[in-house]
This record gives sequence, C-alpha cells and structure tokens, in this order.
Amino acid sequence: MIFTYSITRQTPKKNTVKTCEYVLTKFSSQFGKRDLASVSQEEVLDFLLRLTKNNKQATKRNRYTVLSSFYNFSINSSLPALANPCNTSIMRKIFKRPQTSQWRIVDKETVDEIIFRTTDQRDRLILELMARGGMRIGEFLRITSGDIQEGFLTIQNPKSGRPEERVYVPRKILVRLSEYVNANDFGTDDQIFPISYVSAWSMVKKAGNLVDIELKPHDLRRHAATYASRSGTPIEIVSKVILRHADLSTTQRYLGKVDDTEAIRWIETLYG
Repeated sequence: MIFTYSITRQTPKKNTVKTCEYVLTKFSSQFGKRDLASVSQEEVLDFLLRLTKNNKQATKRNRYTVLSSFYNFSINSSLPALANPCNTSIMRKIFKRPQTSQWRIVDKETVDEIIFRTTDQRDRLILELMARGGMRIGEFLRITSGDIQEGFLTIQNPKSGRPEERVYVPRKILVRLSEYVNANDFGTDDQIFPISYVSAWSMVKKAGNLVDIELKPHDLRRHAATYASRSGTPIEIVSKVILRHADLSTTQRYLGKVDDTEAIRWIETLYG
C-alpha cells in the first residue's frame, strides 16, 4: 500500500503539515505493507487510541481528523468501494471536537493598572506589545532591532507559515522601543528581549499579582482584540491586523462574551 495524500489548502500551516506527516507516517509504518481495505475498524481504533494516549482532546481530534481525511481522499481518488473506518459513532464520540470554552477577558482599567505598576522598562515594553499590539509570547521573544520599522514591527517566520507578518502598535510604543534598543546598544540582528519562554511567562504572572489576578500571556492578546472590538474597530481589522488570524471564526473565539449589563449599556449609548 502506497500513501499518496496531499494537503489541499493553498497555504497550510506548519503545524497542520507536521500533524499530517506524523499521523500518516505512523499509520504507514504499521499498515503500509497491507491492502488498505484489509485494515479493520478495530485496528484503526486501536491505532488511534495508542497514537493519542495522554493527549489533550484537541490533539486527539486533530489526529483522528487527519486519518479520516486520508481515508476520504483515498475513497474519492481511487478506492470508491472502500468504507471509511473512522466514520463510526464510537470513534466520533471518542474523538469528538472539544467543547469551546469562553475565556476570561481582562478589562482595560486592569490592564492599564498592571502596565502602570510595572516599573522595569523591559517588562513594561513586553506587556504593552502584548496588550496593545496583540503579540504572542513567542513573537516578541524573536524580534530584533532590525524588525523595528516606521509604524510597525516585522515578524519573521510567523505562526501562520507566511515568510513574515507586520504587527501594528501605537507609535509611542515604537518610539520607546527604539530608545530602549539604542540605550542597550543592540545590533541589527540582536534579540531585543533575550529571555526564555519560561522567564517571560513568569514575568507576566508576577505582573498580574500586582493587581491580585491570575494573568497569562494570552490574556493580554485577547484583551487587545476585545478592547479594539468594543471600541468600534471593524471585525476584519481585529482579525487580520491585530490578531493576524487566517479566518474570522477563530477571531470570534477570542472576543469576550457580552453580558446583560454591557448589552444594555451599548444599546443606551446607540439609541438612548
């Protein structure tokens, strides 16, 4: 049996490609010498259970989806009589999509107070890049002096898989970032924040302790998106510019849930 499966997305994400390669390589290693139709549902289920042991539900779902898509591809391209063994009620239940949870959104006043109370210049810049520019923790750790442009920052090899992306942040932050770079004599290719992922995470957590909340790096990115949306920024700008998402459905999960009090306030503001 020879596997000839291609990803049909024009610009697949790196993580998507890695997941496909991982699942299909493992599957080929176990069943590659057999005819595909001879692989039973029980064998496929056992394979997936071992492949996803101790994984989060989202990872289980992704790996199940890859294998199911491979079978559908085989059926549509060359094996129309083949039945998809992944298409059973038991497998759909075991590898169901994880329930989407609504994240807690940190309000602007709290974020402003956290930044105001952070006296270390480096830490304050990091917090502002996340809270005002929607940057991921892995993104600001990689930026160099040469990535500072007029009006934006350039991210090399971003999560999206594109060669580079632009992060638009307030001009005053870019000015202070440039001053910080000059004061520390960073070279063009030097990392501006040469700290580890763990150190950055710990810094954000300590910043949250200043106002007695449990703060995570992604809370600041979600705040940037929600605050922009609630301030009247078009959803397309929030999605494509601030969060740099591939589609709007992902952006919708980032935006905070609107409670009754806020809904009433917005209606009164619009029509009251």
